[in-house]
Amino acid sequence: MRQANRTFGALGTSVFETMSRLARQHEAINLGQGFPDDRGAPDVLAKAAEALLTGWNQYPPMLGLPELRQAVARHEQRFYGLAVDWEREVMVTSGATEALTAALLGLIEPGDEVVLFAPAYDAYAPMVRRAGGTPRWVNLYPPDWSLDRRALEAAFSPRTKAVLLNNPLNPAAKVFTAEELALIAELVDGADAYAICDEVYEHLVFDGRRHVPLITLPGMRERCLKIGSAGKTFSLTGWKVGYVTAAPPLLAAVAKAHQFIVFTTPPNLQTAVAYGLGQPDAYFSGLAAEMERRRGKLAEGLAELGIPSLPCQGTYFLNVDRRAMGLGWNDAADDVAFAMRLTAEAGVAAIPLSAFYEEAPDFDHIRFCFAKQDAVLAGAVERLGRKVRGAAAAGERITRPP
Repeated sequence: MRQANRTFGALGTSVFETMSRLARQHEAINLGQGFPDDRGAPDVLAKAAEALLTGWNQYPPMLGLPELRQAVARHEQRFYGLAVDWEREVMVTSGATEALTAALLGLIEPGDEVVLFAPAYDAYAPMVRRAGGTPRWVNLYPPDWSLDRRALEAAFSPRTKAVLLNNPLNPAAKVFTAEELALIAELVDGADAYAICDEVYEHLVFDGRRHVPLITLPGMRERCLKIGSAGKTFSLTGWKVGYVTAAPPLLAAVAKAHQFIVFTTPPNLQTAVAYGLGQPDAYFSGLAAEMERRRGKLAEGLAELGIPSLPCQGTYFLNVDRRAMGLGWNDAADDVAFAMRLTAEAGVAAIPLSAFYEEAPDFDHIRFCFAKQDAVLAGAVERLGRKVRGAAAAGERITRPP
């Protein structure tokens, strides 16, 4: 038979699916996949149910319901002081991943290059390649994941068409600094390029930080596409409702791709998200505060076991150097093997960070998701504690990071 598409045909099963299957097989507590186990805001759920039963259930407008596009425009003004024309500068998508796909298909030509930051969401590179582009990687490294100017400059070339920026960054739990954002803006502007900004964790930043969209920086208003996610903002990841804010020429190009991908998004969910974006400030600050509290619960539990975690400035994720876990599993060839053994033997599933790099990095870290109920986090710490104490009692060799 003839070969399937080379970009997707060459891909294996995602590490998220692999680890989730393994978690089910071993009845492990799954701190791998990044989704909260909350029900979501009851009034937002009720609004979706009401709209389903009493509202319009045929095709909504391709760009999205006016009420949601207006709500997105108000949201951008309210939180970032960004004046947005909802009719010409806002589009609703079926999740942020669809928005990213439409942006790349709408903007990238064969031969164009796209600058990406690793660790990166695993969908980025395949989507860039399927759009005809070539990824140019800028690797960030623990513990602080800082952006090196020379590395970023080296990734740019005359063929650079766009930068794909995830801020806050999954899985590094990094919030880019003002200086780093200014550097990215400087190079984007100098290259006459675009910036596709995946900002789904915009309301999940911690320790008094505030999210700064790249689109608000000087010179970026006409070059940026800002992508948000109701799934992350309302802890309803299964709804798959995203939204794009961009200058009219950019949005028009992306909309033409969007119309042939999904065309539109369920209208009752759009109605509910429009309602949700109008929640009082206490909702948004409370969301961040609650996730910050859960971060602390997991970090403190690990610390009590002698396991330090890396700084976490935002998102749902806490990273740990697997060599610091004191399990003595020196036969685990890499972080993938370690994560699989942790799932099978300790009953706790995590994600190896090498999955977020095209070439395996020279470090061994795993990612835990803390967006879970207290009992789940406590159960995971208790299981890890049993394994750590068992390794110590057995006198197994304990490897600590240098």
